[in-house]
Amino acid sequence: MRSDEIRELSDADLASKVAELEEERFRLRFRGATESLEKPMRLRELRKDLARLKTVQRERALAATQR
Repeated sequence: MRSDEIRELSDADLASKVAELEEERFRLRFRGATESLEKPMRLRELRKDLARLKTVQRERALAATQR
């Protein structure tokens, strides 16, 4: 996901997207420990997307506390 797409999401959408990606990351890590992954680069993509989502969540939380 691109950061401008992420910034367009609502707070609830951000939270659900984070939960969804964390679940997918968990499943891929678990599967990767037991067998070889078809697309091992997907783990890196997930990690970076999660970081982007959490960064936007944190920015919004800080902006809300400064008001």
